[in-house]
Amino acid sequence: MPRSRYKSLVDAYAADIRSGKLAPGTRLPPHRELAATHQLALVTASRVYAELEAMGLVSGEAGRGTFVRETSLPPNHGVDQPDVAAGVLDLNFNYSSLPGQADLLRHGLRQLALSGDLEAHLRYQPHAGRSHERVSVANHLRTRGLQVLAEQVLIVSGAQHGLAVTMMALLKPGDVVAADALTYSGFKVLAQALHLELVPIAATDSGPDLDALEVLCRRRPVRAVYSMPTLHNPLGWVQAAAWRDRLVSIARLHDLLIIEDGAYAFLAEDPPPPLAQLAPERTVYVSGLSKNVATGLRVGFVAAPTDRVPALERTIRATTWNTPGVMTAIACAWLDDGTVHTLEVQKRADARARQALAREVLTGLDYISHPASYFLWLPLGEDARADQIAVALMQQQVAVSTAEPFAIGASVPHAIRLALGSVDMHSLRTALIAVKRTL
Repeated sequence: MPRSRYKSLVDAYAADIRSGKLAPGTRLPPHRELAATHQLALVTASRVYAELEAMGLVSGEAGRGTFVRETSLPPNHGVDQPDVAAGVLDLNFNYSSLPGQADLLRHGLRQLALSGDLEAHLRYQPHAGRSHERVSVANHLRTRGLQVLAEQVLIVSGAQHGLAVTMMALLKPGDVVAADALTYSGFKVLAQALHLELVPIAATDSGPDLDALEVLCRRRPVRAVYSMPTLHNPLGWVQAAAWRDRLVSIARLHDLLIIEDGAYAFLAEDPPPPLAQLAPERTVYVSGLSKNVATGLRVGFVAAPTDRVPALERTIRATTWNTPGVMTAIACAWLDDGTVHTLEVQKRADARARQALAREVLTGLDYISHPASYFLWLPLGEDARADQIAVALMQQQVAVSTAEPFAIGASVPHAIRLALGSVDMHSLRTALIAVKRTL
């Protein structure tokens, strides 16, 4: 088929979709039917749909076909955090804040202003953080069940920076990384930017299928596995001790680096030990203070095997040189005086109250969550399309995320993720009622 004719077909479909002639949710002809109708080779018909998918106009769904996408959703919906318009109830991102936290910041700034080493914060800091601050973080990590030396701790600019530093320092372009079929969207974005190949680990009802991971490791040169064993985002799983032990065994057998994300781990009470405690020689633990304190407090931390620390330190130098001294000083003071512990207790209670409200309002709907998490996962029925649900809710001033930002691989389920922590309880009730009514 001449290129001009092939492009004309792509352009014709694109025009029909953008004009609304082909409405969102319309099922396009199967590849073979498209090929027969337009006298194309099957590979060319597939290429037409592939180009439309790359343009964000259609989505191919395994076993179902190719469908017109809802193009009124903003680009990177559920990945990039937009400025939320006035009046919009944001159930897309979590940035929970408790009453009185602004006063904590005022007090922290006053205390810092009275400290004797204020001038030191105007200078460069050590790349991994000052020694006494690394001690503060190591002490905090012991409350998570992780025994590490201060020398194994590196202070970074939030957990997302911690993931970026880990992946840049310890992986290289083309490396194969296994992650849950539904996983944290920010990890996906990083993997794409760093040219890593993400391969999905199939899921069971209770968590990632480790049998599937073993098969994957035998078939592919998997270099690392990314895991959230304690309060999985977006599904809320907390994996049992036996599951963790087996994951560690697989990692040792196949020499995998384990990247453990503990950003939401503080919400789970008395979970089994972290993977980094079970396999300290190969696990990098990443977390921060965005969820348990405030998203604007861009202080995070990485705990790593001693032999990995120099590479991580060099990458911090290459990206940010060091974390902002003022923010780190305030954060570590709050770690030391128990403020962070108090906020974690209060936020666990807050998350439980929000989950209780969700159970009340969403009665009759099947969804997946943890009783103390700030999000829930709502699978949709066979006849429902997530992009259309998201647009219908946006028209009611409620922002939600579809499954697409969280999905690895070609299979993207029709589901929506609801973040419960960003609006007050009255507004949350209003938003959840809109969700249920729309579904």
